Amino acid sequence: MDLAESLKMAVKTLVTNRTRSALTMLGIVIGNASVIAMIGVGEGAQRFIKDQFEALGPNVLFVLPGSPDAVNRPVIPPKTLVLADAEAIASQVPSVQAVAPEITSSELVKYRNKNSSSLVIGTTPPFTAVRNFEVERGRFLTELDIRRTDEVVVLGSALAQKLFEGQNPIGKTVRIRNVRLTVIGVMEPKGSSLGTDFDDTAILPITTMADRVVGRTSPYGLEVTWIFASARDENSMEAAQFQIENLLRQRHQITDEDDFTVRNQKDLLETFGAITGALTLMLAAIAGISLLVGGIGIMNIMLVSVTERTQEIGLRKAIGASQQDILLQFIIEAVILSAAGGLIGTGLGIGGIVLVSNFTPLKASVSLSAIVIAVTVSGGIGLFFGVVPARQAARLDPIVALRSS
Repeated sequence: MDLAESLKMAVKTLVTNRTRSALTMLGIVIGNASVIAMIGVGEGAQRFIKDQFEALGPNVLFVLPGSPDAVNRPVIPPKTLVLADAEAIASQVPSVQAVAPEITSSELVKYRNKNSSSLVIGTTPPFTAVRNFEVERGRFLTELDIRRTDEVVVLGSALAQKLFEGQNPIGKTVRIRNVRLTVIGVMEPKGSSLGTDFDDTAILPITTMADRVVGRTSPYGLEVTWIFASARDENSMEAAQFQIENLLRQRHQITDEDDFTVRNQKDLLETFGAITGALTLMLAAIAGISLLVGGIGIMNIMLVSVTERTQEIGLRKAIGASQQDILLQFIIEAVILSAAGGLIGTGLGIGGIVLVSNFTPLKASVSLSAIVIAVTVSGGIGLFFGVVPARQAARLDPIVALRSS
């Protein structure tokens, strides 16, 4: 009997037992769908985290107050960074292109009878370059605003819409802690990054923020929440980090443990990428267990099928079918079940990825390699687990098979 005839008989047998065939494929379907969906979602999570960090600005380094030892880091960070530190970094670190210190606080921003609890940022003019922001209307802060402690503010696009509902906010006055601030600009939509909605922000001169809104508490100068520095290019990031650390150690007269932490955007991306990659691999491995379970299910059903079809096997062998023919037919049936389950599971997995991509922030994508691996593995599982029942069927003695029927 040739391969085409064996394939035809295998398909006819599976179609005749539709319900049993469908239930046999279920484990493979679930396994394939899970593997493909988990890998796609994992890759989407990696892209999401990368976009979140890149939204903070190009080639950014983060200078944070407190020791880099996370175990000893207090809940409320110490006020160890001051504006003079940021100015020193900008003037003395050659690998740094621009520096933007920030004072941040959650405050109530009011306009007439409307108000919004929003993030208020006190900063300097290089903020737009370091953090990759653009002004949509009006202007941004200037050095003159900083020196004169001007009572001016630039609003995020969402905050401007909340307070002014489509009106032009330029020139109007808002209040933060009863400080009257004139709106001089509105930022272009930026979106959220690492849990912060930058469209719902108010940006003030850092001196105005310190003197009029939050007050000064550090005896060493104008304290800042953190400092963002932009390296000249990606290759300069490690050099910039090293130079900033050395400069701050000299300024703070540190001989033992640092009272600040410098983090590199590239290193953070690699760390989070490794974490999400490991989680994706773990989830894919867990989902892959259902492929193994599906293969065992195929073997069990095929063994039952051998018992039920003893008469058929005996009759075929009695009229001339060889062990090779019987073996081939049962293996083909197992491979068809697993391959069909793999294709259906692939379709469901792709559908799941599309749903996740459309209804969540994760831009999950279909991984061609994941599809090839899942379908290949499911087909291999069918072949592997189909060998035992196929060999059992092929070894049946035709006389014994006909008598037992």
